[in-house]
Amino acid sequence: MTLTTAAPALASVGVLATVPDPALVAVGGAAGAVARHLIGSAVNREEFPLGTLTVNVLGSFLLGLLVFWPVGGDALLLAGTGACGAFTTFSSFSVATVRLWDRGERGRAVAFVAGNTLLAGGAVGLAAVLAGAV
Repeated sequence: MTLTTAAPALASVGVLATVPDPALVAVGGAAGAVARHLIGSAVNREEFPLGTLTVNVLGSFLLGLLVFWPVGGDALLLAGTGACGAFTTFSSFSVATVRLWDRGERGRAVAFVAGNTLLAGGAVGLAAVLAGAV
């Protein structure tokens, strides 16, 4: 199985069709939240919310792959809505931005917003190219 056939193959796994949609989202969400915690804890820095930036960029890339391959149905619920939805941290991103701003670190706050926006957008674009959608 190659990289380009892995996601469509996942979408056709019959066992996913037997699981209720909310359960797929919940299982994917649990996995995504745990991954976010582990990665965020490993790379976060006091002076800059690198963990949040890392998971937002990586999560955008992963969701881009799922969307542009395209993966649909139950696999998208599990991996996209569930795992990527819990893995990425827009609410954490917003809180981190306000905290930087409130500490008077306006430049870092702007860099953080720009970094998340540009890098996450770039990650989705890269995923589209790798998936052959562009």
